[in-house]
Amino acid sequence: MAISDYPFIEAWRQVLTLSRLEAGQTVTILTSASTHPQTLSCATIAAQSLGAIVNRLDLPPVNGEKALSRDALAYLGTTPLTGNHAAIAALKASDLVLDLMTLLFSPEQHEILQTGTKILLAVEPPEVLMRMVPTPEDKTRVTAAAARIQAAREMRVRSAAGTDLRCPLGEFPAISEYGFVDEPGRWDHWPSGFALTWPNEGGASGRIVIDRGDILLPQKCYVDDPITLTVENGYAVRIEGGLSASLLDDYMASFDDPEAYAISHIGWGLQPRARWSTLGLYDREATIGMDARAFEGNFLFSLGPNNEAGGSRTTACHIDIPLRRCTVSLDGRDMVADGKVLDQA
Repeated sequence: MAISDYPFIEAWRQVLTLSRLEAGQTVTILTSASTHPQTLSCATIAAQSLGAIVNRLDLPPVNGEKALSRDALAYLGTTPLTGNHAAIAALKASDLVLDLMTLLFSPEQHEILQTGTKILLAVEPPEVLMRMVPTPEDKTRVTAAAARIQAAREMRVRSAAGTDLRCPLGEFPAISEYGFVDEPGRWDHWPSGFALTWPNEGGASGRIVIDRGDILLPQKCYVDDPITLTVENGYAVRIEGGLSASLLDDYMASFDDPEAYAISHIGWGLQPRARWSTLGLYDREATIGMDARAFEGNFLFSLGPNNEAGGSRTTACHIDIPLRRCTVSLDGRDMVADGKVLDQA
């Protein structure tokens, strides 16, 4: 159901306040042809009402001739900032960038963050943003989980469907995504609510069973029949199953890149206001699937790059896969039991 401007402006004010926006600071709103007009107008009003100096930077899309879908997370090649020195300079000169177009996994973004500029991504439909307005409690819960991940040396994931995956940890940092940017140089995503890291390079091994009802992104579909991934030395070396497996295998093969098959980030969802079932209510082009990524108790893993964490692997292919009903343990201690988060762990 559509929402009115007033509560949406108030939601933006809450997020900007949590992000420590102060009067006199510069906010640049990054937009493109796909930016939701209500999100743009309400974000602009909210930032202005807090005394910020607000600019809008509109950039044309790229990679349309290569990507297999319109999803902004489906193809991670060049970005609208590639070689665009004037745009990069404008973003570096900003205290806060509101990314309403989806700019991810690019060296230019890392370069901007290193100057202390904060970047907040917000591209889901307004009603989704409203349902998952972040809170300080979200931060407390997510950062506690990230601290547990940071201290661990192995993550193991098991399920009744047959998943048994071991991931040695320690080479890469633990990341918290809680929906606002309250520190210089921080990137986050509204809505979100999960903690994650990356396995040690080449270390992940075992079996992942993507069961019926689990979700593939950017396909934005529920799996019809189980898919089994055999993982060796950090890569999915076999994709087996029925039609769902064949579709996934063909999609990944289209990138013609062995790095597409690498196990990327791993972690679990912690957002109780996100719902597993919501994806089925939207047209595929209306959402990027943050409910699916963040719903409480999922095991979220990715195939593709690790350069976001400072690793050397880059690839245009990026696939996020949230699994239900998994048990996730750190150094033998359960953090999630059969899809239920154990906050006391």
